[in-house]
Amino acid sequence: MEQILSSTLTAVGMILGLAFLGVGIGLGILGSRVAEAVGRNPETKSEVVQSVMVVSGVLMVLLLLLFAFVFILLFYNPLLV
Repeated sequence: MEQILSSTLTAVGMILGLAFLGVGIGLGILGSRVAEAVGRNPETKSEVVQSVMVVSGVLMVLLLLLFAFVFILLFYNPLLV
């Protein structure tokens, strides 16, 4: 049982770490592309920023769903039946 719990905690740590790393890298690349797009065509700034906000909102919703999954793994672990 202790081995299952330690494996679960290791998996949860890896899931969260890789998720935040991926989102951070993705938002950084997105920000650089937005700066490049606005630099090329400043008239489209509002449309570009609006679409970036939609994408970042979707990413945040996915991170919240990931947190829900992690809490399910931590508190209602199906392997500990």
